[in-house]
Amino acid sequence: MMSPFTDRIAELCDAAVTAMSPVSGGDFATAFCVDLDDGRRVFAKTHTNPPPGFFSTEAAGLAWLSEVGALPVASVVAVADDAPACLVLDWIELGEQRSQDGEAEFGRGLASLHSSGSRRFGREDGRTTGSQALPNDPCDSWEEFYSERRLLPLAKIASDRGSLPAMAIERLIHIAGRLADFGAADEPAARLHGDLWAGNRVVDESGRSWLIDPAAHGGHREFDLAMMRLFGGFGERCFRAYHEVYPLSDGWERRVHLHQLAPLVVHAIKFGGGYVGAVDSALDGLK
Repeated sequence: MMSPFTDRIAELCDAAVTAMSPVSGGDFATAFCVDLDDGRRVFAKTHTNPPPGFFSTEAAGLAWLSEVGALPVASVVAVADDAPACLVLDWIELGEQRSQDGEAEFGRGLASLHSSGSRRFGREDGRTTGSQALPNDPCDSWEEFYSERRLLPLAKIASDRGSLPAMAIERLIHIAGRLADFGAADEPAARLHGDLWAGNRVVDESGRSWLIDPAAHGGHREFDLAMMRLFGGFGERCFRAYHEVYPLSDGWERRVHLHQLAPLVVHAIKFGGGYVGAVDSALDGLK
């Protein structure tokens, strides 16, 4: 199967496309498995009208996560934001199942990634990430970042779109103003994947876990871990191995709902339904 992006991918890869087939997954870009005449197989993400800098922001995030060598990260082959925009990555041949040893390896690697740190909370380039284009201008504290760059912008979006009841919006704003009460502010900025649900961790044929599709930024390390617990797909062996390498601070269990608030509000904005009630449940857990 060829597409309007065939010539663009060939140009970026400096090789002719010999085969191209769609790949499922994701709710924004259209993805393809692409074979090139030089023997390479690559993964290409495309979009006819992405937000400005969409693919180069993802490419920069992948590079930032990979530079410390803590975990395997999808490798960027080429990227273009000008039309037709696309991101080309090395192909990862997926395996059929995770192993307990692989889960532990991932937990240790994630701990190493987080502990490698970030200069500040947010992104040095200030680029937005995620479907709601949330701001990432650098901050010196987690309280400022999570309040001003996550909870308050999301509260406004949810209010403007009628995605949450007025009471939930008020409670969200109230939580954003009392982050100091949760005992998390003394953590240094960690190097985060930023959207670490199970679909953004893929396992190859050898059992190694790879990071894909980041919303990378400097943030609180508990955010990635809370996201992992939100939708499942990560074994307890993974969390135990993480804690052995980089133990969590006291009270982390109480803060799981706090860190899950942002992704839950995003899902309530995008999908509504049960996510509206899930936001209320998370807020209830923070009384």
